[in-house]
Order: sequence, then structure tokens, then C-alpha cells
Amino acid sequence: MARYTDARCRQCRRERMALYLKGDRCYTDKCAIQRRNYPPGQHGQGRGKISDYGLQLREKQKVKRMYGVLEKQFRGYFERAERMRGITGTNLLVLLERRLDNVVYRLGFANSRSQARQLVRHNHVLVDSLRVNLPSFLVKVGQAVQVTEKSRTSPLVRDALEAAARRGCPPWLELEKDEAKGRVSMFPTREDITMPIQEHLIVELYSK
Repeated sequence: MARYTDARCRQCRRERMALYLKGDRCYTDKCAIQRRNYPPGQHGQGRGKISDYGLQLREKQKVKRMYGVLEKQFRGYFERAERMRGITGTNLLVLLERRLDNVVYRLGFANSRSQARQLVRHNHVLVDSLRVNLPSFLVKVGQAVQVTEKSRTSPLVRDALEAAARRGCPPWLELEKDEAKGRVSMFPTREDITMPIQEHLIVELYSK
């Protein structure tokens, strides 16, 4: 399976903003954006102009990196969002938010989406009491997501739940912290997705 194996901080620097790919580190002075807020490489500090196409491409790359999705899968989400009722850009973001690895991260069971993906892959997560090891699984309204009883006492999960208080639980999810369990009470709205994303640029890019 293809995956990104280079330093994750380079991705944040390339997008000139914190994508919170490394959990707690992103909230400290060690965050790469705090130390070197310019793209990596020898031309990173140049002042070259960026075209409209460049702006659209950077927005798409930023969202892909934020959710840890590669191009083929991301394009599939976009095509599915186009077929759905409503605004394509909003539909795309809602689909990405419904991914199981993202829900695990949003509930605070992991410090980052990559850590959440690992929990899911290693069979530490249950959906409606059944093991699901597909990070791309789309969670539906009413479904319960929880960490297995054995994994609930893991220092990784306990520390993540403590650190999650800093982020807070989004309003479309209900969290039972003591049981490391959450439920999808409704699908997220555009207002619930607070990261600075201009999804219309992605729609313009794929519509060419």
C-alpha cells in the first residue's frame, strides 16, 4: 500500500501552516511552523508569484495531507461528492470527516490522524461492537465507535484523551470519556469543520 514516508513536518512547512500531523508536538515551540515558517528546500524562501492554478493545487494538497489521503482515493471522494445532493465542496469535507480514522482522532482516542489510523489498522477500534480495521470506513449517524476494552488502558489512549481536552469534541459527536466510547449523533455541517479550508478551490481544480 502506498503511503507517505518522509518527514511530516515538511508537509506543514510546504503548506505554510500547521496541519497538526504530529499530535502534541504541533502545540509546542518545537512545531516546524514556529521555527521555520517557509517551504523546505533551497528555494523555500523565494518570493515567486503563485498562479490561480497554483493556489488551487496547494489547497488540494493541503487537504489531502491533512486527512492523510493519497491522490487516487481523494479523487474518488470528490467524484462521490459530485454525485451527492448539495454543495460539492461541503460534501467532500463531510465525507473526509466521516472516515473512521478521523472520527477516532476527533473523539480524542489518538493524538493525530496517523496515530488513529494505526489504532484502526491494528484492530483496536470497534464500530457497533464489531472490529473494523479499515481507516477509510465511513461512519454513519447513530453508530458507536469505541476502543477495545484491552486497549482502553493503553498509555497511548489515556494520554491522547487527556490531551484531547485542548481540542474539544466536535458537536456532531458524543463522547463517553470514561469508557473511551463515542457516537455519531449527526453528520458534520460546514460550520463544524473549523480548519482554514477553501474547498471551492478544489472544486475549481477538478472541474477543469
